[in-house]
Amino acid sequence: MFGLSPQELLVIAVIVVLLFGAKKVPEFFASLGKGIKEFKKAMHEEETEEKKEHQETKTERD
Repeated sequence: MFGLSPQELLVIAVIVVLLFGAKKVPEFFASLGKGIKEFKKAMHEEETEEKKEHQETKTERD
């Protein structure tokens, strides 16, 4: 994962906990997860709309 060893990831995790506190870290990752979920949902909706428009255009040409 990104070329980092488990020891390096552990050091980074400890630094993050020290900087932000143990209570804030889960809140941060929860909000990050929600943001990613919303982004994926928006991307899926956009792809669906594009496919629908493409099919409508194709139907009009025939």
